Order: sequence, then C-alpha cells, then structure tokens
Amino acid sequence: MINLYYHGGSANHGCEAIVRSTSKLLGTKLFLWSTAPDTDCAYGLDNMVSIWKDNSAPLAGLESLKFKIHHKLTGSDIFYTKFSHRNFFSAVQCGDVYLSIGGDNYCYAGKDILGHYNQIIHEKGGKTVFWGCSFEPSEMDAATAKDIAQYDLITARESISYETLKAVNPNTILVADPAFVLDSVELPLPEGWKEGNTIGINASPLIMQCAKDGNVAYEAYRCLIKHILNTTDAAVALIPHVVIANNDDRIPLRNLYEEFASSGRVLLIEDHNCCELKGYISRCRMFIGARTHATIAAYSTCVPTLVLGYSVKSKGIARDIFGTEEHYVLPVQELRNPDELADGFDWLVSNEESIRSHLKRVMPKYIQRAYIAAEAVSRLK
Repeated sequence: MINLYYHGGSANHGCEAIVRSTSKLLGTKLFLWSTAPDTDCAYGLDNMVSIWKDNSAPLAGLESLKFKIHHKLTGSDIFYTKFSHRNFFSAVQCGDVYLSIGGDNYCYAGKDILGHYNQIIHEKGGKTVFWGCSFEPSEMDAATAKDIAQYDLITARESISYETLKAVNPNTILVADPAFVLDSVELPLPEGWKEGNTIGINASPLIMQCAKDGNVAYEAYRCLIKHILNTTDAAVALIPHVVIANNDDRIPLRNLYEEFASSGRVLLIEDHNCCELKGYISRCRMFIGARTHATIAAYSTCVPTLVLGYSVKSKGIARDIFGTEEHYVLPVQELRNPDELADGFDWLVSNEESIRSHLKRVMPKYIQRAYIAAEAVSRLK
C-alpha cells in the first residue's frame, strides 16, 4: 500500500497538483493523510484517493501530562508528534511505502517533525520516500543529514537539490516534479481574455515576506502591469494558486485588479482546482509567476515564463530546463528596484519565440523524467 503524508490540504493548489499527478504516475489507489481533508474533498481529491485525517485531537489529561514530563526530561518533541498525529502513526504498516509529499518542507521551520515521521515510520517497518523534493544546501546540518540518510528513496526535482541530497543519501535520483504530468482542464475563457495575447500573472504574500522590502515587491507588480498596459495591447490575467488563510494569493491580486480594472484589460481569475488553473495558464501568451506549481503549469505547456523566485527550487528547475536561471528567475531577495520585473518582462518579450521553441523541443523528454520516480517507487514495493 502506498501512503502520501505531510500534506497540508488542497487550498494550496501546488499540494493538490502533487497528489493528483502522483496518483497519475503511480497508477494505483493511494492513501492520502491530510491535515485539512475538508479542502481536499472540496476540490475533488476524494474521487481519486482515499483521504484520511492526519492530525488528531489535542493532547489532554494524562496524555498531556506524559508529554510535559517527557519533554522536560528529554527536550525531545517526538512524543508530542506521536500523539498529535496518532491517527496516522497507529495505521502505519510494516512493508508499506510512505511518500513525504511536502516537496520543500525541509526549507522551512519544523523540519524536525519530518525527522520524527521518518523515524517512527521506520520503527514500525514502513519504507519512506522524500518525494519530488527540493533542499536548500545551506540547511544541511548534522541532524538533518542524519535524518535525510534514513530515507529509502529520495526523488529530487532539480539538480541543485539532487547534488546536495545525493552526497548524504545514495538512494537519491534526479527526476522532474510530478506536477509536470498534471492534466489540464480548459474552462470557457472569461470576457476580456484575448486568445493568444493574454499575459498571466501570479503573485503571493510569501513573495512579499521573502523580499528584503515587501513594498518594493508589490510595487514591482504594479509597475509590471502598468508597463504591459502602456507598451502592449495584451490583456492581463491575474491567477491565484494558493488560497490558504494568511497566505492567500487573492489578496495582493485583488488589490492589483482593483487598481487597474478601469483599463478594461485586466482580469481576475477566481479560485479553481489545480487542473482548471493549469487550463487558464496554458492559454496565456506568457506567464510571470511566484508560486512554483503555477510556473510548472506554464513550463509544462510551453508558455514562456519568468519566475519571481525565493528559493532553490525555482533556480534549480529553470537551470535544468534552460541551462541557466539568468533571465528566467528574478530572485525576490535581490529585488531593489520596482522596475526590475518590467525589465525582465521586456527580455521575455524579446526572446518569446526562441523560448517557446526551446520549451516545445525539450519539454517532452523533460516531463518523462517524472516517470523515473514512479519506476523507483515500484521497486520499493
């Protein structure tokens, strides 16, 4: 049996895309352990995977006292992890395969919890896979290396992470993000969409947080839209890809829409599942995006793309596709001038046809790399 764990729910449509595409790649019924199963059902994942609630009720009474004593004596939180996710751990079976599908969770706070999962699953005889992942090289400390070394398989979605992880765990292979095989669903285009001449834009609150100056990042989007309206006859489609509370793309996008709505050339796409969002992105002339899986939707459908990136994953994916991240990724941490995003768009326009031709040439073979991961998992079973 194959289980997917450390899934935070489908309101992050990148997470939804990983589940859908992993199901497609592996071709078998999967068990999804989710901390937000209501969102997964809302976007229809219950039609393709069996959904189970990962997180359990908070500790109380004797269990809470046990945790406090254990934590006081050891300083370890693993006891808390076991009990707060006991729905999941009580179901772990010897010989089953468990895919950690967070992708880049080791790049953020809380990676010790991932280590707890890895350890407990192995104690119960399960096999673990770090699935479609990225890893910031500077985050590799001794404790993390010890944890990473325990995975039975690691499928790294770009070469920068691959080199880092391979040095720690020889069971590491280089693949493509599973979402490159995600199906696209084309809904009717909204009024105002110019077929063949609509520029897709995705922004996220996370970008504002990662930028040295969040105001400069937001201003860069304003300058970009103003530049497109002043120098082209294209329409602009603002496309969200994450709608989680406190991290909702629709908030900055709605603000941008309200500022430019009077132009009659700016559209705001509402929330949809990841396949339908890919359908809109695939019909853009070009795409400028912050969310990794929004840009993967563009790359995989051969749409020339500029990434406003904040981590190793955007650099690594662009480098593997184009041979360089220069001009294809604008690191948000280095953003100093709000005109830089518009300048990047101009370079994209100047090289539009050559980029599109390159994507059409390399993408079929690149997408096949996702199936290497599926073959490796089948050998674990």
